[in-house]
Amino acid sequence: MNATFTRRSLVTAITSVTTAALAMGALSAQAAQTVNLGHTLSDSSHYSVGADAFKETLERLSDGEFEVVEHPSGALGGERAMIEGLQIGTVDVVITSTGPLGNFVPGTYVLDLPFLFADYDEARCVLDGEVGQDLLDKMGEHNLVGLAWSENGFRHMTNSRRPVTSPADAEGLKIRTMENKVHMEAFEQMGVSPTPMAFPEVFTALQQGTVDGQENPITVIVATKFWEVQDHLSLTGHVYSPAVVLSSPILIDGLSEEERSWFDQAAQASAAATREEVSRLERDGVALLRENGMTVNTEIDKGPFQEAVKPAYQIYTDQYGSEMLDRVRGSDC
Repeated sequence: MNATFTRRSLVTAITSVTTAALAMGALSAQAAQTVNLGHTLSDSSHYSVGADAFKETLERLSDGEFEVVEHPSGALGGERAMIEGLQIGTVDVVITSTGPLGNFVPGTYVLDLPFLFADYDEARCVLDGEVGQDLLDKMGEHNLVGLAWSENGFRHMTNSRRPVTSPADAEGLKIRTMENKVHMEAFEQMGVSPTPMAFPEVFTALQQGTVDGQENPITVIVATKFWEVQDHLSLTGHVYSPAVVLSSPILIDGLSEEERSWFDQAAQASAAATREEVSRLERDGVALLRENGMTVNTEIDKGPFQEAVKPAYQIYTDQYGSEMLDRVRGSDC
């Protein structure tokens, strides 16, 4: 009787332990929380380099508690649609240009003013300092979480009509711009017809001749292979284009303090990796574009361009005031 009871007890105990172990394993397997990260560029772009760094860092720090799934090439929509998705919680993390961001966070429009920054060092210094942090903080007032400033680079014009080395050359061209009133105003001052559209639509619009050209950093021109639909590149460097790593407050508000720190560190790693890739493409990208048949106009007198877009500054300050612009100009960078 005792022997039988002992055997039965042992079997029951082993069964219980096995069941518990299987249950814990199942729970562990289910524990990884999926983080959907979207952007509009290809999986070979500088954004994707940043997405890889975000994924590696977050998954490593969380020991697998979070699993990041990248959705490149506008799979989750255009930039504006993805930002809206962050606000309602259908998207978790987005790497985006500032193009549509001003529609949500007007304070960021200052970054889109033409010829605001002299070079990469100045732009990165401002964004990594107090001004940049204040702008990230302002995003919280608009149901977004700004995690880190990333990068696209200085924007240049391409078109399929003619070489552009002065505002007079650009006059009359129909150029796709970002959905951003500051950008559009600057191009109108140059006599260009700005045509805003979501980025996933741009290649087809160029291919079909709906627009004559577009303006983007070398990084984006290379990643999108615009040489297939554009003949001329003019290195105007008319606007420094940052990017930003954003998250949904619905996701972030549910995190512990430690988990939030993981997301912050992942965003910083993403920004650093993206900037490194931008620097590489700035060195090598123009040669690649030439190799693929684009005519590259490097002799650009920026003076006439700067003069042409001056009214954009007045329009900006009339609507938004000069405080943030003064802070950018008065920084120690």
